[in-house]
Amino acid sequence: MWPNRRLLDLLEIELPIIQAPMAGAGGSALATAVSKAGGLGSLPCAMLDEAQMRAEAGIIRQQTANPFNMNFFCHTPVAATAAQQAAWTARLAPFYDEAGLDSRAVAPAPHRRAFDAEMCALVEDIKPEVVSFHFGLPEPALLDRVRATGARVLSSATTVAEARWLAERGVDAVIAQGYEAGGHRGMFLSRDITAQPGVMALVPQIVDAVEVPVIAAGGIADGRGIAAAFALGAAGVQIGTAYLFTPEATISDIHRAALHGAADDQTVLTNVFSGKPARGLINRVIREVGPIAAEAPPFPAAGAALAPLKAAAEKSGSGDFSSLWSGQAAALGRDLEAGDLTRALASDASQRLGLLTGGPAQD
Repeated sequence: MWPNRRLLDLLEIELPIIQAPMAGAGGSALATAVSKAGGLGSLPCAMLDEAQMRAEAGIIRQQTANPFNMNFFCHTPVAATAAQQAAWTARLAPFYDEAGLDSRAVAPAPHRRAFDAEMCALVEDIKPEVVSFHFGLPEPALLDRVRATGARVLSSATTVAEARWLAERGVDAVIAQGYEAGGHRGMFLSRDITAQPGVMALVPQIVDAVEVPVIAAGGIADGRGIAAAFALGAAGVQIGTAYLFTPEATISDIHRAALHGAADDQTVLTNVFSGKPARGLINRVIREVGPIAAEAPPFPAAGAALAPLKAAAEKSGSGDFSSLWSGQAAALGRDLEAGDLTRALASDASQRLGLLTGGPAQD
């Protein structure tokens, strides 16, 4: 038996593994495969419109009756000022000149929508078993509507203070996102990324601080990491980067190749791609502009000026201007289908936990 069944019982899943909802990197195929395998598949919704969300959720519902998660961003949108946009364009101007592009031809920033009444109405209609949030929680009235559907509510915390804030507002479980995690930091009470703790320090302190189950996230890519999370008091794990190696992931071939060549010291937290800190593989624009650029406009406007550079570079097979999101454990990734990966991770972890506790290994 798993040493802590609180998450399994709460979410009514078989394996204590949540597939991280990585916006732009996965959809219904990835979520379905993980849910069918007994974990919790997640559909990232921040970059989808209502029609896409409905279609993707419908595909999941058609293929499995097991629980799945719909994930939303809860940031407060801030428009870039003309001065901020001009400063950022000027900072990137040498790259435009080199590529023979017009720096005035800025594309729209990648769409990342905050949870709103329209999204809430869609949740009320679809009724996913789990709804998770990033960057805090929606306003109380919308959160109450989500709860009324019967969904279990999860959200990410990058500090103990954030975990307490979430617990005080009634989340059913807290995702403890360590410094090692790939993609956007879920931080919402602080802007200081230099003070962010890693998983080993964060998880047990959050476990001690809140009564709800805690889910460990960040740098976990194999059974050893899962077993360690349980030893720290977690009731489950959320895994992202390891699922980017699966054929169900919707990342580019450039991103996939970069992950296969990644090492432990090749990721950084950067704001150059969106305006918010996010962990990704080091490439040219990070080396020459960042990783943290003071000129980057607020989230998500920074991506607009980079879009033409990204498109031009990717045409020639280069990821110099692409957001190659990755956690610190990419080197542990395996080329498996998502369902097989989920089962392999659980089997490895349960056997290691059996050895640690002196009990029988779990199949």
